[in-house]
Amino acid sequence: MSNVRTRFAPSPTGFMHVGNLRTALYEYLVAKSQGGDFVLRLEDTDQGRYVEGAVDVIYRTLDRVGLTHDEGPDVGGEYGPYIQSQRLDTYMPYAQQLVREGKAYYCFCTKERLESLKAEDAFGGYDRHCRDLPPEEVQRLLDAGTPYVIRQKVPLTGSTSFTDAVFGEITIENKEIEDQVLIKADGYPTYNFANVIDDHLMQITHVVRGCEYLTSTPKYKMLYQALGWEEPVYIHLPLIMGRNEDGSTSKLSKRHGSTSFEGLVNDGYLPEVITNYIALLGWAPKDNQEIFSLEELAENFSVDRISKSPAVFDYDKLAWFNGEYIKAMGQENFRAHAMPYYKEIFGEGDKPWEVLDGILQARLTRFQEIPGLLAFFKELPDYPAEYFVNKKSKANLENAPQMLEAAIEVLEKVPQWELEPIHDSLMELAQKLGVKNGTLLWPVRIAAAGTQVTPGGAMEILTLLGREEALRRLRVGLEKLS
Repeated sequence: MSNVRTRFAPSPTGFMHVGNLRTALYEYLVAKSQGGDFVLRLEDTDQGRYVEGAVDVIYRTLDRVGLTHDEGPDVGGEYGPYIQSQRLDTYMPYAQQLVREGKAYYCFCTKERLESLKAEDAFGGYDRHCRDLPPEEVQRLLDAGTPYVIRQKVPLTGSTSFTDAVFGEITIENKEIEDQVLIKADGYPTYNFANVIDDHLMQITHVVRGCEYLTSTPKYKMLYQALGWEEPVYIHLPLIMGRNEDGSTSKLSKRHGSTSFEGLVNDGYLPEVITNYIALLGWAPKDNQEIFSLEELAENFSVDRISKSPAVFDYDKLAWFNGEYIKAMGQENFRAHAMPYYKEIFGEGDKPWEVLDGILQARLTRFQEIPGLLAFFKELPDYPAEYFVNKKSKANLENAPQMLEAAIEVLEKVPQWELEPIHDSLMELAQKLGVKNGTLLWPVRIAAAGTQVTPGGAMEILTLLGREEALRRLRVGLEKLS
């Protein structure tokens, strides 16, 4: 088992939570950082929790973040099938082997009996009633067709220890471990049992999962030992927390914000940003680099830099990452993302989009912000005359009408309604009037936009409005001052 092999084994039960996605990402990085294989396996034996369309969500998410699997249900591989429900004949023989060897047993307790035990708060919900049934009684019940499950026979004394690559040596007292069910009454394997069998048969070398599974790992170890198999390397990941309004933290949930990959994408975060950000939720690179492509993550990743401490999902930090990615985009890529929002404001007509690109790319954190930032283009807001006052620009209610009158006169004569001629005309006008550029441009911008905070300056706004609408708005501003 020299070749590193990891697997992502999700259950198709709904959306891809960021915790699941981080597990998939780390499994991918553990494999790829060591030249290994990343396997996709679908664990669909819990039919009660199956959600229609969830398998598509898994494929779509992995595809969008670039986690390409080397083996899986769709691409095949030497250890298939890779869908648990297609492997059902695999598990029972191993469970029966453990029964024969005295390491597991048939349990005939009824659902009602187990429910009553839970009500009495008995050990682990089960009192091991069937653990030592005489062989002839077991055979009699089997011959009678009595429904049964197969349970693992856990030692009653002592303890079980294992070493985790992140958390070190963990020891659990055996008395705290229940005789877990391996095969359910319907003949289906339990998640834990199928997991161990499939991991061994698929030669998985490294098992990566959340730290909430630390205490159940001794059960896995006992199964590996009972079957005489080599254990994988265990890598348990720290919890992902969310920050509450009072500054405290609790396990990440919907009250903190979107927690699924799809939800975050719908909120405007780019798939590659989500991947980059969740890579840093529990793993620290050697230097201060924060922006990584998936290839760079694979080159830099190492298990020894995974933290034990819980990681806090910071939505402000995610927004910063998103902004950095947007700034670094090529013009064509940026335009493709921005265009649906441009059309929302300007309709289907053509505009000097490069002007918009220039004023927006450096300030966006999400493309969804575009309609809000550009709303004044769609409709001139109602605004008070006081907006024309700006101490820094030395613009006031006395000089603003003069500035607007002069600007209208000059702009009416601009030969081509483009950014450069508009810019040159207004710069010449400010010089001719003997005023600071801001003294002229502040009232022009207020009249053109009707708001004090705008992306871009007066010239860009005028260019995008077009000659007719721009001049109309400047005249409206002049009337407001009269």
